[in-house]
Amino acid sequence: MRHRYRYLDPALLQALAASLDLRQLFNQLLLASGGDVEEAMEWMRYLQEQGVLSDQVDLDAFFQALEDEEMLGRNSDGMLQLTGTGERRIRRSAFEEIFSALRRGGPGYHRVRAAGEGSERLPESRPYRFGDELNRLDMGRSFHNALKRTHGHLELAEDDLEVYDTEHLTSCATIVAIDISHSMVLYGEDRITPAKKVALALTELITTKYPRDHLGVILFGDRAEEIKLSDLPYVDAGPYHTNTRDALQMARGLLSRHKQPNKQIFLITDGKPSAITQGNTIYKNPFGLDMKIVNLTLEEAEQCRRQRIVITTFMIATDPVLVEFVEKLTQINRGRAYYASPYNLGEFILADYIKNRRKRVR
Repeated sequence: MRHRYRYLDPALLQALAASLDLRQLFNQLLLASGGDVEEAMEWMRYLQEQGVLSDQVDLDAFFQALEDEEMLGRNSDGMLQLTGTGERRIRRSAFEEIFSALRRGGPGYHRVRAAGEGSERLPESRPYRFGDELNRLDMGRSFHNALKRTHGHLELAEDDLEVYDTEHLTSCATIVAIDISHSMVLYGEDRITPAKKVALALTELITTKYPRDHLGVILFGDRAEEIKLSDLPYVDAGPYHTNTRDALQMARGLLSRHKQPNKQIFLITDGKPSAITQGNTIYKNPFGLDMKIVNLTLEEAEQCRRQRIVITTFMIATDPVLVEFVEKLTQINRGRAYYASPYNLGEFILADYIKNRRKRVR
């Protein structure tokens, strides 16, 4: 499924150059070029020739600094390429761009709603109950209660004791599925680069904040395939149709191998399914919404719901027909959908069918 299929709009690059610093611009160009370092460097030089980047900027020194920092390295042919450090920085850059504007949540692992026996101590305490572990005693509150009851005499009674409450921590198995179909670059609109940013940001969030989770990544065009996390910066759209059903089936199969109590799929797409797999062949119809394709795809979403796999869709488009399909898929799965313009990934419209609400997320 590897196919270099993209178009870098010089006008868009000039707009990016005007709003980003040198490193951010280089990271953007790396994503748009599918991780091709040499091509990203050519675009940087082109922008300088066009007067967008100042003549005072020493690009050769900038590129050398990236080598010195081991973000870039040379392969056996002497060509520059991303190193493991560079790939991690790309993920971090995408994470900061998308999530830095969002409201902060609490640090740690995934929490469940109810407090009780668990492994994470809460700052709040409650009255001691028979059977509570003594190592969770809140000595400060317990002594305070005793002094208050006895008016200054330190005589502890059982009713004075308070213990720190705890909450359960749980783990999750996640599959990130990325649409690499032709529509992601159709009509000169680059949706694949924003899609990669979302995927990179999600993987950075999961690997850093939830290290006990399992994380897998798949691409889907005519068919779905699993890739390594390190391959994400090099993903490109191709002349493929959108086999969303195959992606959900593969994700469901991968998740079934893991013992985490919570399972979820992050589906990053521009919406419309246009292919399904039938035996060894692929049935395709890129025109409109083919109800045969749509119904089988929605059935797969229902299968995920029955297996308690929540689908969270990141919709990189605002076309009404595409939004309508994603709404239906999210309703059937009882999941969530985030709608974002390719040009404003810092703001999403959240449709949450778990809590039955819709809101703007900034």
